[in-house]
Amino acid sequence: MACDPVILAAPGVRGLVPYQPGKPIEELERELGVTGAIKLASNENPYGPGAKAKAAAAAALAQMERYPDGGGFALKRALAHRLAVSERQITLGNGSNDVLELIARTFLCPGETALCDEHAFAAYAISVRGIGAHMIEVPSRAYAHDLDAMAHALSPSVRMVFLANPNNPTGTWFGREELAGFLAAVPASTIVVLDEAYLEYVTEPDYPDGCGFLARHPNLVVVRTFSKIHGLAGLRVGYAVSDPALAELMNRLRQPFNVNIVAQAAAVAALADKAHVERMRAVNAADRATLAAALRDHGLGVLPSVGNFLCVEVGDAARLYEALLRQGVIVRPLKPYGMTAHLRITVGRPEENARLLRALADIMRAA
Repeated sequence: MACDPVILAAPGVRGLVPYQPGKPIEELERELGVTGAIKLASNENPYGPGAKAKAAAAAALAQMERYPDGGGFALKRALAHRLAVSERQITLGNGSNDVLELIARTFLCPGETALCDEHAFAAYAISVRGIGAHMIEVPSRAYAHDLDAMAHALSPSVRMVFLANPNNPTGTWFGREELAGFLAAVPASTIVVLDEAYLEYVTEPDYPDGCGFLARHPNLVVVRTFSKIHGLAGLRVGYAVSDPALAELMNRLRQPFNVNIVAQAAAVAALADKAHVERMRAVNAADRATLAAALRDHGLGVLPSVGNFLCVEVGDAARLYEALLRQGVIVRPLKPYGMTAHLRITVGRPEENARLLRALADIMRAA
């Protein structure tokens, strides 16, 4: 008798919906026969990594028959120096998604509970529910984290809280005093995961650096990545910074050699390339403001954003998403986040942004 494969899965996996990444350019061109498509769907740095990171990656290819340093000594040392923390506080991952999964597996048990914002990054819920724990989604306030509501939702059963600053997919953020107040309200037995994937893009003076709170809050884990401003999304390098005791526990579960030899070399070089980061921050801020203004000129609502993307209210987002695909422009529909009227649009190069705006104008004229 045939067996339903679903019953073979762990209970927490059975109800999961797979994470849907942005549609690849190759897939769109294959499906619709368009050419020269552009992708503004995955919040990649459209300018890519700096010259130093590219050179380091190329040099590391000469060693690709070797396993990488399983402990990531050089990368941990570089991160510790840059962040003014101990190397014992760092946990490396195959992208920050790997780190998020590692945190959930280390500190959550089946039947326990975690909290996140209702419009939080989908990977949080997948990591939590996959191990049989529960995720409570706290309603947002104007599409931003309501930290007061999240504090009120805390209970003895809540063992983990996920915060994203700035938040993906909305681009909204919270300030230093808000974070300090929330952390003060969280019991020491609850892990707070602070996802700062886009922090290098932020220019707001009141934006808090999560690592500055670690000494006072040993239950805090700060998660960062080289996939965004550093332009290393294809190499997959992320990391967590935490109390050494938490890092030691996570490293018990961390897979050996989870960051490859090319990725480690490129990340070390990228971290040293301050000029590239500063240039990307400035370019993104200018291009984001220009694109946001142009989208508003088209009559669309644009949420405030401090990342390298915009969350845009367009009405029938599914229809507009499909229409843009036919124009060779890939953006991100947000139905999985409960935002059926919104699209997330990565800030691209000026010529890519111009192409998006031309496509929008054509679609609106034809409507």
